[in-house]
Amino acid sequence: MRADHIRNYKSVHTWTGIVSGMALFIAFYAGALTVFKEPLRHWSTPPAAVVQSVPMDEVQPLIAKTLATTPATGRGAVLKLEGDRAIPRLEWQVRDAGADDHDESASRHYSAMLAADGSVQVSEQRPSRLVEFIDVLHRVVGLPVDSDSNRWIMGVIAGLYFVALVSGLVVLLPTLVKDFFALRVGRNLKRMWLDAHNVVGIVSLPFHIVMALSSVVFAYHDQIYGLQDKVVHQGQWAQAFGRPQGKPAEAPARDPADMLMPSRLVQLAREAAPGFEPSGLQYTQVTGPRPMVRVWGKNPEAISPRAMGGFAAFDPYSGKLLSADYLSGAQSTPNLFISSFFALHMASFGGTAVLWLYFLLGLAGAWLFYSGNLLWVETRRKAQRKGSDMPTQRRDTVVMAAATVGVCIGCVAGISLTLAAAKWLPGRVDDMAAWHVGIYYAVFFACIAWAFARGAGRAAVSLLWLAVACTLAIPVSSLLGWLLPGSGSWMDGALLGVDLTALAGALALAWMARATARRVRNGSKDSVWSAPPARAEAGHRASPQA
Repeated sequence: MRADHIRNYKSVHTWTGIVSGMALFIAFYAGALTVFKEPLRHWSTPPAAVVQSVPMDEVQPLIAKTLATTPATGRGAVLKLEGDRAIPRLEWQVRDAGADDHDESASRHYSAMLAADGSVQVSEQRPSRLVEFIDVLHRVVGLPVDSDSNRWIMGVIAGLYFVALVSGLVVLLPTLVKDFFALRVGRNLKRMWLDAHNVVGIVSLPFHIVMALSSVVFAYHDQIYGLQDKVVHQGQWAQAFGRPQGKPAEAPARDPADMLMPSRLVQLAREAAPGFEPSGLQYTQVTGPRPMVRVWGKNPEAISPRAMGGFAAFDPYSGKLLSADYLSGAQSTPNLFISSFFALHMASFGGTAVLWLYFLLGLAGAWLFYSGNLLWVETRRKAQRKGSDMPTQRRDTVVMAAATVGVCIGCVAGISLTLAAAKWLPGRVDDMAAWHVGIYYAVFFACIAWAFARGAGRAAVSLLWLAVACTLAIPVSSLLGWLLPGSGSWMDGALLGVDLTALAGALALAWMARATARRVRNGSKDSVWSAPPARAEAGHRASPQA
């Protein structure tokens, strides 16, 4: 390929990466954590909120009474299962009328349990929604709300991401064989970072292509579903998701007491897809003309169309199978094709080994975008030198360096601190969800402000140590719960993996902080990563140099 073409592709790769890099760092770092949604959810749930399971069919009176007397459950009430047992609590949400279909931040949460006298006790819940908040950061690249407009922004960024992948591959092709396994460690730090950036990018290229393309699908999935409804379902897709058509007067009201037992519904789902393991029942419009119950769950040997699994839709009175379009292990080829986008993106296949692989690839992806920005900054420094020993850095280089440090490290520190807060907020604040959001963004924007105020070189070290402290607070919070049971915190021995992973992350960040401090002290003085001596600082205040 001609050299001028390579330069053009390199320019495309650089600028698409720069435009989307920091947003993608947040998406990948938060996304790596959401791979383990359920362990994080259990880790952050206080023991007092845990309800012991009972034999599945003992919950039938609760289901029948609640659905018969609580109109708000018509949109969907969920019974959670644990194997062949059930949590004796029915849960549902009331969505704000003006809220986006995917934005649950304005939803109100309710639950029902049976009192000792057999009556239904309905109470409003204020769940922390910590895991959901981290997932929103992942889905809409750091923006606070999962709305249509924010998803479209994410779709544009995902498109730029794909262009950066393709152009980067074209740039590397001429030297791929020679440089693929080259990692030249030495005094030339830029060369070492470039080698590492290239190796990580090439090794994880299939993963990144899947992430880019599936993200575009997610951004515009309403439009895709509309097309799928017409082509595949002949306009009947709404029925599978329980969107009743027609007026309630078209059929007599049904009595929920006549519904099949939960154990029978679970049996029907297992018969429809051998190997399917149900995890919940979602009852919809059971007193109306189109009653339905979705049996949610996963098949370990099959692709799941969602992170939480798939479902079979049944008539809760007759047991008739209404839809298996989203049933793990029993999907048609067209539906399996669509579901594969979700499964490949969410690691909802292959078991625990795939989850850990995606977790590591997610962290490596975040590093890829961080290192790409650093390489751009260093390249600008070299270009500015032009034979001069101590050039003045351009303002765009200084701004990009500070933004990279503030956004990326701020994201890490903010997520870590809001995770640690999950052990201290229950019982102390009413709206835990708002506190988790507030803690994250307070740390995030404070880190950005600090990076711009101090410059990339000075800020990077202190912010990395802040990230160490915030990440270390996760296992320390659990440890204090074990050492001081009256503190309000707690430790779950079954979920020590969360604490140990956070401890490993804190150690990795500490190593980065020490390495960065050496770079600041001993690196080239014309670099934005260099911190000039205090006595010379006053003389540089009028200069844009960091």
